[in-house]
Amino acid sequence: MTAPSTPSTPSTLSTSSAPSTRPAALSADRPRRAQFRCLHRLRVRWAEVDMQKIVFNAHYLMYADNAMGEYWRQLAVPYEAGMQALGGELYVKKAEVQYHASARLDDVLDVGLRCLRIGRSSLQFVFGIFCGDRLLVSGELIYVFADPATQTSRPVPEALRAMIERFEAGEPMVEVRVGDWATWGPAASALRTEVFVAEQGIAAALEQDGRDADAVHAVAFNRLGLPVATGRLLRGDAGEGLIGRMAVDRAVRGQGWGREVLDALVDAAAQRGDGRVTLHAQATAEAFYRRAGFSVRGEPYEEAGIPHVTMQRQLCTAIESGAACA
Repeated sequence: MTAPSTPSTPSTLSTSSAPSTRPAALSADRPRRAQFRCLHRLRVRWAEVDMQKIVFNAHYLMYADNAMGEYWRQLAVPYEAGMQALGGELYVKKAEVQYHASARLDDVLDVGLRCLRIGRSSLQFVFGIFCGDRLLVSGELIYVFADPATQTSRPVPEALRAMIERFEAGEPMVEVRVGDWATWGPAASALRTEVFVAEQGIAAALEQDGRDADAVHAVAFNRLGLPVATGRLLRGDAGEGLIGRMAVDRAVRGQGWGREVLDALVDAAAQRGDGRVTLHAQATAEAFYRRAGFSVRGEPYEEAGIPHVTMQRQLCTAIESGAACA
């Protein structure tokens, strides 16, 4: 693929709001593990070692590319939807690798990635590949933001610039908003349709059960305004809240956005005085809800053709003054 036009000289990435504990300078030659907010862990596979029984040199760039995918997940940006919202694409202009030591079969590696500078149309990333705290490989990646049709450079959008600066400064990448269906319905519906109907094959008639207008909804939005996680809270019987329709965009799962939505719904239930919250969890998500304080009630069953378990969590209410929350 033809590379876009040559990028402008990068300018220093703003770090005015960075935590004081973060090192002020990052060297592309000898980075340290602690200098990266984004760290992607992987294990060296048999297919990646050569006849010397060490990782073949070209695979280290693949490891860095894997870390770039993790970087976008930690930004809470589904890459394809994010680039469409930004009106462009990122193309690699330069990739440079420096080798310090070898990785071997079954080594557990941490690949750190950090955006060092943003120019007019270019972004400079530094990466380091570590086994424990020992640096094995370091390098530099320069991307150009460009028009995907013509592959000519465009200025880095301010939204992308600000998002990366905030991430590197340690700020949160999503905001959870709670309200009614009239306000958050379009965002929640689009995400639920993608997860439940398109991905899991649940019939649209089952997903759209007609109860959304009576529910409290929570939606997590990223810094581009795209919804990445959602859930709802209904009223049950005798002071019980019913949590359901929990969905997270598959491209950014594993980053805690679903837990932020769940916590917001539990808080909403507690604030209105519910004594407990109940949900029907897909069996594969049982551990996720256990970590949030939920316990299984009863035996497993099928719902919409998918194994489920009922889970419940007791809440503190205003009348339980001094009581410990379960």
